[in-house]
Amino acid sequence: MFTEAGKLLVTLGVIAVLVGIFLMTVQKSGVPGFLRWFGNLPLDFRIVRENFSVYLPLGTSIVLSVILSLLLYLVNKFIR
Repeated sequence: MFTEAGKLLVTLGVIAVLVGIFLMTVQKSGVPGFLRWFGNLPLDFRIVRENFSVYLPLGTSIVLSVILSLLLYLVNKFIR
C-alpha cells in the first residue's frame, strides 16, 4: 500500500518539476499564443499600490482545478 502511494507521489513530483521548468522556459522566451490566457482571466485580481501589490488568480485557479479534475477522472477511469 505505501509503495504504491510512494510511487504516485514521486511521479506527481517529477511531473510538477517538469511543468515548472516548462513554464519558466516559456516565460523567458516569450509567451506563446496558447498560454496568453494563463493569469489573465476575468476573475484574476491584481491590486497594485505604491508599496503594496497583491495578485489573486481566482479565475485561473478555477480553470486549472476543472482541467486537473477532468484529467484525474479520465486517468482513474482508464486505469481501473
